[in-house]
Amino acid sequence: MTKKCIGCGKVLQTKDPNIAGYIPQNKLKDCNLCARCFKINHYNQIDLLSVPLNNFQILKSLDKSNAIAFFMIDFLNINSETIATYHKINIPKLLVISKSDIIPKSIKRQKILEWLKEIYHIKEDIVFLSTNKNSNINFIDEYLDSYSKIYLLGYTNAGKSTYINNIINRKIGQAFTITTSMIPNTTLDFININLSPSNDLIDSPGFTYQNNIYLPTEIELIKKINPKKFISPITYQLKELTSINIEDKIIISQTESSNNFTFYMSNSLNINKIYNTVKFNNFSQKEYQIANNSDLVIKGVGFINIKKATTLIIYSDYQDLIEIRPSLFN
Repeated sequence: MTKKCIGCGKVLQTKDPNIAGYIPQNKLKDCNLCARCFKINHYNQIDLLSVPLNNFQILKSLDKSNAIAFFMIDFLNINSETIATYHKINIPKLLVISKSDIIPKSIKRQKILEWLKEIYHIKEDIVFLSTNKNSNINFIDEYLDSYSKIYLLGYTNAGKSTYINNIINRKIGQAFTITTSMIPNTTLDFININLSPSNDLIDSPGFTYQNNIYLPTEIELIKKINPKKFISPITYQLKELTSINIEDKIIISQTESSNNFTFYMSNSLNINKIYNTVKFNNFSQKEYQIANNSDLVIKGVGFINIKKATTLIIYSDYQDLIEIRPSLFN
């Protein structure tokens, strides 16, 4: 009988330690975790040899037989790329705004709902979820009980595994848990969890951005980007020829008169004003025309609300992560 790792979903194998799913022969009988997941759980160790399913393979694998997809996305990762993936799901689906406890208290949930429906053309139900605070858990349970198969989908670090572990503890009380980690691509294959004789929950590998602001080895930066508590928006007033430096990765230079920039991203990130961009001249440079009250989105990081129309020059080798959209605060 084929045995899968309960942490990442890969078939356990004893032949090659350089291939995902490896477990020493003497551990195969009694252990349900591959060596990689064991090292992630206990040592937060990175394994770059493991390659998950890609976005297309994940979408292609969805079974249409009485199945529903829960697409989890946190507030900071709402952008054109993640929502485009959501729209490609061709079975009944529910948009779950995960980690809702990080959303600034000043932003009303109803305002976010209206904005999502208008800007991103979301027609399905939208629910806010906080696993840490058990917010809306029971509401989502009603969906769980209505379908024989539930796929849990989302981008890396959307909070899927944490939610699944919550379900396991509440509904079936099993001793094992899905491997959770900020290391990208922790889940490598589909993991089937039998909640009842007629009800299966299926965890999928995380969708991935076409590009990221971090390398898989930059664990400290990954931790900074993913906040664990609510965000306190920070406003900077930038004058002409003043710039904002985000982790030496993206430098935003204001070329015109004074303007307000309010940052909605993790408060752990190093963000500071600078007055000289010379050291970043070797970066790619691009000019952006910003309309009144727009959001400048950095995919995988968050967004910046810009109050007045302006021209920006952005120094970065991650220009493909930048997009401009109508603001949530219109």
